[in-house]
Formats: sequence, structure tokens, C-alpha cells
Amino acid sequence: MELLYFGHSHITRSTDQMLAAKGLGRAHHRALYFVARKPDLTVSELLSLLAITKQSLGRVLNELTARGLVEVRPGERDRRQRLLRLTPEGAALEAALFDEIRQRMSAAYVAAGPDAVAGYWAVLEGMIPQSERSQVVSLRD
Repeated sequence: MELLYFGHSHITRSTDQMLAAKGLGRAHHRALYFVARKPDLTVSELLSLLAITKQSLGRVLNELTARGLVEVRPGERDRRQRLLRLTPEGAALEAALFDEIRQRMSAAYVAAGPDAVAGYWAVLEGMIPQSERSQVVSLRD
């Protein structure tokens, strides 16, 4: 548990600083990350991925749209749907945040070696309930 806690804490520290400089936090980062992975993600899909309340997500999305980082548009078939997409500014911010984490993860992967990385990925996948693994797979596609 200590390794998970401190590993996560150190990997997010630099992104926390980047976000704080813009008046944003981790919830904003998570929303940016998933919208970047799947453009035209619906609000309902994002709610499911983040497992947070509508109220919390609404606050985050309102801030991201007000800052010009995320755009919301109605669905093409169902106009009630709200589709999310990063703006160019949002994409640039998310890419900078992702690159910061990627660099730290890459350094740890190089130090650990490919067998350790494969084992780590297997452990992470094992922590996700079977019923929720399709969400991870859908983001990879």
C-alpha cells in the first residue's frame, strides 16, 4: 500500500503543480485525460468512467468549458446527448500533463525492466473487476 500511495503521490506531484498554476485540480485532469482518449465522449460515459456524482462532474465541466479547454455539443442522433471534445488549448494542456507523467513512468519502466513492467501491468489489470475491464479496452481502441 505504501508503494502505491507514494508512487502515485510522486508521479502526480508535478502535474498537480502545473494544474494549480492554472487554478485546476486532479478532477479537471482526469476529465481532460478521458476526453482526450475518446473525443465525443458523452457526459454519461464520463460519469461512468470517473464514478463521481453528476454535481461534481458538472462543476468540473463548467470550469473546463468556461476556460475554453473543453467544448460541449449536442449529439447528432439524440440532441439531448452532450458530447465532449477538447479544444486546441485543452489538447495542449492535456498533452503537457500526459507527457510529464509519461516521462516519469518511462524512467521507472527503464529502471525496472520489461519483465517487471509486464508484471506491473498484469497486477494493475488484476485490480480492475472483470465487469469493468471493457471500459479500459474501449479507451485503448
